[in-house]
Amino acid sequence: MASKAIAIVAGVGPGTGASVARKFAAAYPVVLMARNPSNYESLVEEINKSGGKAMGISTDVSSPEDMKKAFGQIEQEYKGAPIAAAVFNASGRFVRKPLLDMSVEDIGASWEVSCKGAFLFAQHTLPSLLKHAEDSSAKYPPTLIFTGATASVKANALMSSFATAKFAMRALSTSIAKEFAPKGVHVAHAVIDGVIDIPRTKEWLKDMPPEAKIGADDIAETYWNLHLQSKRCFTNEIDIRPMLEKW
Repeated sequence: MASKAIAIVAGVGPGTGASVARKFAAAYPVVLMARNPSNYESLVEEINKSGGKAMGISTDVSSPEDMKKAFGQIEQEYKGAPIAAAVFNASGRFVRKPLLDMSVEDIGASWEVSCKGAFLFAQHTLPSLLKHAEDSSAKYPPTLIFTGATASVKANALMSSFATAKFAMRALSTSIAKEFAPKGVHVAHAVIDGVIDIPRTKEWLKDMPPEAKIGADDIAETYWNLHLQSKRCFTNEIDIRPMLEKW
């Protein structure tokens, strides 16, 4: 391992989260967080068998109690090791409805994870990211990355629940970046503009050429490159789309 510091990925599943976890596991011990253990169990086993170090924690990122418990487990396992990279890839329940048919619960469905969860994740990771920023031997600046979407910058009809949550997360990321960049923490928001080529979307994409789909491994590579940036070159927002995406 390149460092005693660790990386944390919240929102691990069979797509982007798994790819990001594998990428960062090549350099750091990784903590994988997801509500359902089946989303990370095989990945934890894969990383550990391949010579890396990974642990999974079943966590509802929108729950203050769950998050406190999860980070207590991380503290116990890694004995206060600083965080080199933290990636918030979680997303709440997707609601696509006409506004007049929506309930209060519907409008808050995405917000609970994409905004509240992102806030809780930032609060729990930033003290340790700051600790890593103070380490003069650290190879790269500590990095906090939020996974956004097309809806982070463009709200379409029937998408008010998802878009308001993603807009809010983008604003949260921007505010955190402006507060913590001067302290040495690199904060970035990624606009994922297009359909990601993952198992869940295979049926949607069967008639599309590869260049119309975003590769999960390519997103992970981009996140890693963000982590490599020096204090003289922080990218605070990046948009990612495949060659054939209309925008």
